[in-house]
Amino acid sequence: MAQRTQRYICLAGSMVRQFHLARYPRYKKVSMSNFDCGIPLPYEKMKETLECVKARLTGPLTLSEKLLYAHLDEPHTQEIERGKTYLRLRPDRVALQDATAQMTLLQFISSGLKKVAVPSTVHCDHLIEAQISGEKDLARAKKDNKEVYDFLSSTCAKYNLGFWKPGSGIIHQIILENYAFPGLLMIGTDSHTPNGGGLGCLCVGVGGADAVDVMANIPWELKCPTVIGCHLTGKISGWTSPKDVILKVAEILTVKGGTGAIVEYHGPGVESISCTGMATITNMGAEIGATTSVFPYNERMVTYLGATGRAHIAAEAMKYKDMLTADKGCKYDQVIEINLDTLEPLVNGPFTPDLAHPISKLGANSEKNGYPMDIKVSLIGSCTNSSYEDMGRCASIATDALSHGLKACVPFNVTPGSEQVRATIARDGIIEVLEKFGGTVLANACGPCIGQWDRKDVKMGEKNTIVTSYNRNFTGRNDANPATHCFVTSPEMATALAIAGRLDFNPLADELQGADGKMFKLKAPHAEELPAKGFDPGEDTYQAPPEKGDDVKVNVDPKSERLQILEPFEKWDGKDYIDLVVLIKIKGKCTTDHISAAGPWLKYRGHLDNISNNLFIGATNAENNEMNKVKNQKSGQFDAVPAVARDYKANKMRWCAVGEENYGEGSSREHAALEPRHLGGVAIIVKSFARIHETNLKKQGMLALTFANPGDYDKIQPTSKISLLNLKDLAPGKPVDAEIKNNGGGDKIQLNHTLNEQQIKWFQAGSALNLMKELSGKGGDKK
Repeated sequence: MAQRTQRYICLAGSMVRQFHLARYPRYKKVSMSNFDCGIPLPYEKMKETLECVKARLTGPLTLSEKLLYAHLDEPHTQEIERGKTYLRLRPDRVALQDATAQMTLLQFISSGLKKVAVPSTVHCDHLIEAQISGEKDLARAKKDNKEVYDFLSSTCAKYNLGFWKPGSGIIHQIILENYAFPGLLMIGTDSHTPNGGGLGCLCVGVGGADAVDVMANIPWELKCPTVIGCHLTGKISGWTSPKDVILKVAEILTVKGGTGAIVEYHGPGVESISCTGMATITNMGAEIGATTSVFPYNERMVTYLGATGRAHIAAEAMKYKDMLTADKGCKYDQVIEINLDTLEPLVNGPFTPDLAHPISKLGANSEKNGYPMDIKVSLIGSCTNSSYEDMGRCASIATDALSHGLKACVPFNVTPGSEQVRATIARDGIIEVLEKFGGTVLANACGPCIGQWDRKDVKMGEKNTIVTSYNRNFTGRNDANPATHCFVTSPEMATALAIAGRLDFNPLADELQGADGKMFKLKAPHAEELPAKGFDPGEDTYQAPPEKGDDVKVNVDPKSERLQILEPFEKWDGKDYIDLVVLIKIKGKCTTDHISAAGPWLKYRGHLDNISNNLFIGATNAENNEMNKVKNQKSGQFDAVPAVARDYKANKMRWCAVGEENYGEGSSREHAALEPRHLGGVAIIVKSFARIHETNLKKQGMLALTFANPGDYDKIQPTSKISLLNLKDLAPGKPVDAEIKNNGGGDKIQLNHTLNEQQIKWFQAGSALNLMKELSGKGGDKK
C-alpha cells in the first residue's frame, strides 16, 4: 500500500501551514483541509480569553466551563450564571449534513453575504436510501439526488465551504477523523454533532438559522448550560461496551434529564475507553436532551490523533492539558456514578431510548410486555457505532460463530461510518468475515438509522422486532412502520442476537448449538482499537472550494420540486394574537420526527412548501387518538393536519399547537419550526421543550410558550380559542397572559417563555434572518 505522509506547521494565531501529501496515485490530489483541522490551533487565544474570565470568577472550573468561556465573544463583560444567562460565543467551525444543509444554505444565500466567515463543510450522508447494497444504493442516490447534490456542490464552491460528496461517510465520523481536536467549539446542523466530544471537543447540535449566524460572523447565543458530572470507575471489559455507558445514562436521566446541561465524563474509568468509544457515548447524549457531552483530554485521544495523521495536534494540545481537563474540586450541578466493572450490557426500547433492559432480563421483560420475541432484522453501524474497533469486535463474534458452523439467522445489515473505515475494514478482511456471516454492507451513510430504508420483509402495520446499534428508536423511525419495535444496543449485542434471532438470548449465559450438534458459548468480543497497518483513506470524496468562487453559478429552478428560494416571513404586526384556533392538541410524545417526518420526506428538505405537507402527520391528536386526522374548526370536517393548516392560512386564521413534555426532542431539523410558521402558525404551547427545537422556533419568529401550571394543558380543548395578550409588553422573564375560550366559558392562564431581549427582536422582525437583513440594511419585510 502506498504510504500517505503529512507534514504540518499549524501555529496558533497564524495561518502559516506547510503541507506535503503523498497519496494514492490513482486519486487526484486534494486540499489538505480535509486532513487537517482547517484552522490554526486556537489554544493561545483560548488561554488568554479564559484567563480574562477566571479573573472575574472564583473557584475551580469544570472542563465544559473552560471550553465554553474560552470561546466567549466579550470575555471582559459577559455575564455568566449557569442555567440563566445567555453566552455569546465564537465557534471555531460549522458542519452541515446534506438534508439540513439545503435549507441552511438557502437561508445563507438570502442573507446576501459573499462567503462564510468560519471554516464550514457540507457532508452528503442523509439522502442515500438502503435498498440493495452499498455500491448500487450509492449509484442510485447520485442519480436520484443529482439536482440537490449539484446545488450543494456549487453553493459550497461559491461561498467557500468544503464539500464531502455522497459516499464519503457520515458527517460525525468525517469530523472525528479529520477536523476535530481537543478544545474545538463546533456547531453542526445535526443533533448527534456531540460525537466530537469523544475527542475532547464541545460540539453542539443546532438548527440551520444558528449555523447561518455563525457563518455570517455573528456571535452564537447559548443559554449557559448547567453541568452534569458522570463519574466512571472500574474498567470496560468482556461483553460490556462504551454503548452500555450511555444506555445506562439514558436510563438514569431519561430523554429529558440532560436538557440545558452538558454531561462531563470523568474518573478513572475514562482511561479504559477508546477515543471512538468515547465518541459513541457523547454521540448518543443527544437522546437525553443534553446540550453536548465531553471527555477530558487523555492518552486514548493522543493515540487516535496519531493514527489519523494528527500527531502534531496531540503534541500541541498536550502543552495546554490543564485547559483541556477539569480543575480539581470543580462543582457539578448533578453527579451520577457508574461502575464499569459491574455494568451489564443493556438493550433499550422499544419506542424510546431510555427504557433500559439488562441483557439478563430482556427475555423476561419482552414476554411480560408482549414484545415480539423473534428478531426480524439486526443492523449495526450508524454514526454512533461504526468505528474500526466496533466492526472488529463484531467480526470476532462472527468468526466465533462461523467456526461452529453458524451465522446470522436473520438479515444482518452493516453500515460503515466513513469511506476510510470501509476501505480499512475491507483491506483487513473484516468485511469478508461479516459477509460470510450473512451481512449486507450498505453505503457509507445514515441509511436505516434515519428512515432511509426501503424495507420489504414485513408489511406496513405488521408487529415486529428489530435490534440496532443506532441511537434513536422512536415510533416509525427506521422504516415508517409504527408497529416496528426497535431496540438499540451495542453492535456486539446486535451481532450476537442476530445469531439466535430472539430477544431471550443472553450471550453471557446461554449456549448455542453448533452445526456439529455440540453446545457452545460465544466468546467475549475482542478487537484492536486501531488498525495496525494504519488507516486506508479509500476513495477521494472531498471537493475543496476554489480560491475564487465569485463566478460560480448557483441555480434553483422555479419549477423544482426539491428546492425553493425562501421568502421572508411576515413581521409581527404589533397586535395581540386574538382567538387563535388550535390546529392540534397533541397527546404524548412529540419528537421532531412526529412534527416533520424523515424517510421519504427527506427529498423535500430544500423545498419548504412541499415538505410542509408532512406537518404533524405523526403526532397523535388528543381528540380522537389518531394520527394525521384533525377537525377543521371552520368547516367542521376532519382532514389531514397539513390540509387543515393550509385552509386556516388561506382564510387568514392564525393558529397554535398544544403539546406535552419535552416537545421537539430528537433531531435538530429546523423544518419542524419552519413548517408551522410557513403554514400560518404563530405559537406552540407545551409543558416543556427540548433545547434545539425551542431555539429553532424562536429563530423563525414563533412564540415558544410553556404552561406556568402544567395542568392548564387539560383546560384546552380542540375547539378552544386562545388569545395571547399584552404582547407589546413582551419582556425577558415576564409571563404572557393568555385567555382560553371554550363553549362553556373561559379561563385566564399564564404562559412562560425563555426569550431574551435579542430573541424578542427576532419575534418582532418576523425571524432572526429578517432581523439580520434589517441590521445589514437589506430590509426584512415580506414581499
